[in-house]
Amino acid sequence: PDGYLASASLDGTVRLWDLSSGEPAATLSGHTAGVLTVAFSADGRWLASGSLDGDVRLWELPRLREAAVAHHGDPVWAVAFSPDGRLLAAGGWDRKVRLWSVPEAAE
Repeated sequence: PDGYLASASLDGTVRLWDLSSGEPAATLSGHTAGVLTVAFSADGRWLASGSLDGDVRLWELPRLREAAVAHHGDPVWAVAFSPDGRLLAAGGWDRKVRLWSVPEAAE
């Protein structure tokens, strides 16, 4: 969302930072291994994270709650949303890109 930066951490968390103050705004936990990649949806409603644990997690903002988990298999090196926010792509160590629908149930 506007005014925030997300960072991946090898401790298995995603941190949100308030850009106006430079202070941490939230820590999102759920991965069981280091987080390698994060991405915001264009509308700022979603944050995706990919990890060495092979999972892609979808976080609902601003509620800061986990909305879904997709298992990629191998470590996830990159995540990206489609421009309309309906699809989430993840690229992994296995050289495959997988696509998932952003769940309507999380609305």
